[in-house]
Amino acid sequence: MREDAIALLARRALLEEVDATPKPGLVDRENNGAHTDMTRELFIKSAEALTPHFRRFAAMGADSAGISGQELFALLRTAGLEAERDMFAATGGVNTHKGALFSIGLLCAAAGRLPRLREPRSVDSLCSCVALMTRGVCRRECGEGETHGLRAFRNYGARGARGEAESGFASVRSFGYPVLREALRSGEDKNAAHVRTLLSLMANVDDTNVLARAGAEGAELVKRRSRELLADFSPEGARELDRALTEKNISPGGCADLLAISIFLYYLCG
Repeated sequence: MREDAIALLARRALLEEVDATPKPGLVDRENNGAHTDMTRELFIKSAEALTPHFRRFAAMGADSAGISGQELFALLRTAGLEAERDMFAATGGVNTHKGALFSIGLLCAAAGRLPRLREPRSVDSLCSCVALMTRGVCRRECGEGETHGLRAFRNYGARGARGEAESGFASVRSFGYPVLREALRSGEDKNAAHVRTLLSLMANVDDTNVLARAGAEGAELVKRRSRELLADFSPEGARELDRALTEKNISPGGCADLLAISIFLYYLCG
């Protein structure tokens, strides 16, 4: 798969994530959820601005056969800061995709790197490649800082985007990708499959955005309500949960990123 194709699939994953509707507490085609500074249009602008960078990450991966995964990671971090600046320029300073940029950027590089190492491109090999690239990142970086993710790590032990990458996206492999694959293979409508996948992630993942906004009690509420909705799923039930989370100012933005990763892996490998 060429670098251009990888980048377009990454873009497609971001656009399909924001268009999945209804998404409790999140921006979708119906409303802006618990976000007063974000809109669907901003997410589209952000995805467009990041697409050339996704191609660059894939090309960097393709050119990395002679260096270690951790050396590639260091190069990607520098390139990622440039991508982040373009994202903020496109959105007027709004953080639409910072977490997704980190995770999907790493997967783009892995998708470019594996064929040059003569390894098959599969969900497990892509996620293992990212795990090797990011080995030790939480130990090195999660002790200091004032982002939502770092505060959630210090207060609750939730490792956020860094921990997901270092684990080889364990939450995606357990609660995201398999649910999405099964739903689509069973013939479920794509939008419903995406919402169901999101709810599976919300029911199981310690989302650092939720912890930052609502603490441990709010996080347990999200998990419990998501499990209940999965057991008796309906679009109106998802809208009811959307209203409840929006009223409480709770946004499971970390799970939204994991949904985008699940979609991207499905298009790469499914």
